[in-house]
Amino acid sequence: MPKMFDSEYAAKRHPLCYEDSMNTVLQQELLRYNRLLSIVRSSLQNIGKAIKGEVVMSVELEDVCNNLFDNKTPAMWMGRSYPSLKPLASYVVDFVERLKFMNDWIEQGAPPSFWVSGFFFTQSFLTGIKQNYARKFIIAIDEVDLDFEPFSAKNGYDAKIPPENGAYIHGLFLEGARWDMDMSMLGESQPKVLFTKMPNIYFKPAKVKDITFPHCYTCPVYKTLDRRGTLSTTGHSTNFVCMLELSMQKRHNQKHWIKRGVALVTQLND
Repeated sequence: MPKMFDSEYAAKRHPLCYEDSMNTVLQQELLRYNRLLSIVRSSLQNIGKAIKGEVVMSVELEDVCNNLFDNKTPAMWMGRSYPSLKPLASYVVDFVERLKFMNDWIEQGAPPSFWVSGFFFTQSFLTGIKQNYARKFIIAIDEVDLDFEPFSAKNGYDAKIPPENGAYIHGLFLEGARWDMDMSMLGESQPKVLFTKMPNIYFKPAKVKDITFPHCYTCPVYKTLDRRGTLSTTGHSTNFVCMLELSMQKRHNQKHWIKRGVALVTQLND
């Protein structure tokens, strides 16, 4: 397992400041990942000791041991984990990729395009985008919301250069439809294709009164394909992220895509 994140080192490289809320988001993410890393490491070490007879094989350790054999993510880990429906092997690969994303952020600075799937608590990232904009232009955060603009051949955004305001994100998957890059609109899925990769999206903060969504499908964004969750103590769902507006053709309406169950997810099950 990778080492625990050094929060003090990260705080020195990315000090908490009024102008950049993303540094606060980073610190919060590191605390959550460290907590999960600690549980994963201690459970694996204790299993090794229990097999040698150095510690008692408790019910929790036996459950972890059985889950490892069955390629299932242990309940002990999931109690402190981000939502995931992946089997154990895929979960570990995804977990290591998330840790690498966070480590790269610490060492190289905020990326020009954020891997939205790598966030433990995605809502804090979205709030950070709005907070940066509100503080920069001295606006009440209640008056700020996010506009959404997927990359296409028309707008010519470059994911290698961060935007002046807001953030580029990537890592979303579209279920029940596909994104037409040429028309910059939702299109019907190709035969036998369940999921398609969504292009980078520009999360553009602006005043609520200045944002308009002409003929768009209000698409829900979930963390997993299991479209349900529980309400956490923060008031947010453990699975639902936000509603994202996607342009659609004039001959289509909301019901057209609702019947197809169109939604965005941050991760698949494989």
